[in-house]
Amino acid sequence: MKCLIVAAGQGTRLREKGALKPLIPIRGVPLIERVVDGALRAGVRDFYVVSGYRGDELRAELDLLADRKGVRITHIVNENWSRANGISVLRAKLLLDEPFLLTMCDHLVDPEIFTLLMEGFEPDTVTLAVDYNIEDPLNDPDDVTRVKVENGHIRHIGKVIRDFNAMDTGIFLCTPVMFTALETAQAEGDDSISGGMNVLARWGKARACDVGDRIWIDVDDPVAYGKAEALLAAERL
Repeated sequence: MKCLIVAAGQGTRLREKGALKPLIPIRGVPLIERVVDGALRAGVRDFYVVSGYRGDELRAELDLLADRKGVRITHIVNENWSRANGISVLRAKLLLDEPFLLTMCDHLVDPEIFTLLMEGFEPDTVTLAVDYNIEDPLNDPDDVTRVKVENGHIRHIGKVIRDFNAMDTGIFLCTPVMFTALETAQAEGDDSISGGMNVLARWGKARACDVGDRIWIDVDDPVAYGKAEALLAAERL
């Protein structure tokens, strides 16, 4: 299966660790390389990476990574990288006409999460890996995207919703219907991936996959970076 990685933004909250977020080393390995390694452990060998901010620099490093790992990395350029992340995903529309995994360049996850998503594939839907542990989460509860799930289907997703029972891990199994939903959300004024998921929820095509006690962390700021370092040191990621 193919994997799309969004790596177009500036990552300003992690700037103290490095100038280009995907290439910030964590225990000696760049963030985006750790994302690739996790997907490799789940059997992925074909990657598509959306770059934007300082894209030439990132693409050059990714070419070296592809040679070193013996994998294929296809570059996708998002000139409008300052807009919401749904724009980056839409840039892949002409290249991905089959099911694909979608992840962010700063989300480190247990590779079993990718496997769970692939095992639960359902045509013409998008499945989001969700974490129901909202009482004592590893990730910052004020920063996560919140999800309302009912009977395995997503009803609503967003940063500020109050009636939620799960958190968005940022790991998806998509079919091309994702692009249609993102275009619909964009026409309605929302450029984000969450906007597309809310459209899919209206259509009854947004599914949830429970990650259980599997670990995931959004390395979005220095506090999360420190947590990720500790997890890697303990070999929990």
